[in-house]
Amino acid sequence: MALLEKLTDPSALESVNASIGSLDDNDSVAVAKAASEGIARLEAVRFRALAQLNRHREGAGGVTQEVAFALSLVDNHAGAMVAAAEALTSRLPRTLNLMDQGKVSGFGAMKVAAATAWLSDENAQAADALLEDRLAGRNSDQIRKAANHAAITVDREGADKRAEHNREGRRLTVRQGETGVASIEVEDGPAEKVNAAYLRIDREAKKLKTGDETRTLDQLRADVALDLLLGGQGGTSERAEVFLYMDLFTYLGLNDDPAEMAGHGHLPAALARHIATGPNTVLRRIITDPLSGQVLDLGRDRYRPTAGVGEFVRVRDRECRRPGCGRPAQTCDLDHSVPWQFGGATNADDLIDLCRRDHRLKDEPGWIYRLASDGTLTVTTPTGQSYDSTPPPLHPPRAQTAPAEEPPPF
Repeated sequence: MALLEKLTDPSALESVNASIGSLDDNDSVAVAKAASEGIARLEAVRFRALAQLNRHREGAGGVTQEVAFALSLVDNHAGAMVAAAEALTSRLPRTLNLMDQGKVSGFGAMKVAAATAWLSDENAQAADALLEDRLAGRNSDQIRKAANHAAITVDREGADKRAEHNREGRRLTVRQGETGVASIEVEDGPAEKVNAAYLRIDREAKKLKTGDETRTLDQLRADVALDLLLGGQGGTSERAEVFLYMDLFTYLGLNDDPAEMAGHGHLPAALARHIATGPNTVLRRIITDPLSGQVLDLGRDRYRPTAGVGEFVRVRDRECRRPGCGRPAQTCDLDHSVPWQFGGATNADDLIDLCRRDHRLKDEPGWIYRLASDGTLTVTTPTGQSYDSTPPPLHPPRAQTAPAEEPPPF
């Protein structure tokens, strides 16, 4: 615990923070640089700690999720950090030493780890040696290029293997942005297909850029790409199903309470009304508990038959129930919090939404899931840390109104 106290003692920084207001330009840059070097050293400590955890757990898949919980990271970044930690402490000791000297940041070191991930241990160490004098003072993009060059240099015949490895890692990701926007990206797709796709999108966008079109080419490219993904020909709106939660008064314009879109987060009332009044919008009545705001029942008027309990659970949960995961419930598995073979019931009191990855995580040794009667899911990790998740209410809890007093008898 003495080590933790040294790393977390804020008193050591008080004098530095107090004097920053008197620094001139040169000293300000010098302090910022020194702080960055100190951060790099601490990041090296963090990588060693993560590698130690991974080795203790023998590389179990749940390590990534536990790191995501503990460090408040999204899973993809946590996984990349665990992989980099393992590489830096085994295959890339010189790069880790540069971090100890404050010459390479943790982000830069992760670029080296990613660029050399396809190499054998021997070749990774050879690339690490080549890079020792080429990383200090470089930004992350320069480090990436240098690491890629070093990897090819030490294993020229493995270039095809490297390309195959990278292309096998292709994936589609969604990043939720600021209010009302999000990004979708095909990462590490085949270069020829990605470039051909862009050329098609660009061609269709330019066809739409007529004299009456007010959208910019950038806006048109984005609109065409989304329309094509949704099954259209580009340039026209297509119907898609999302879960948008707003109360009746907001929908009618009588108040401006924020709405919420599953997987994205809160939306301002005006934008929510715009989405809700679209030509393909389907409205559903949802009955909530007036005190807690939790979902009690769904209206059954809809354009297609409902799936009963399953649909109720998805509407109630909105997103994957593992704390910190924001995948929309429509893309998740319905799972028993208590396995059915051990007495779990197939009803809304026991079912929860878990994305496929977290569904699998639940079955790994040491992970414990408990669902309370109020809907709170408690996830306990193999190291004994507990994290809670509760379906958000559709409206703020309301105070119970006291019954009116009866008039006194005459």
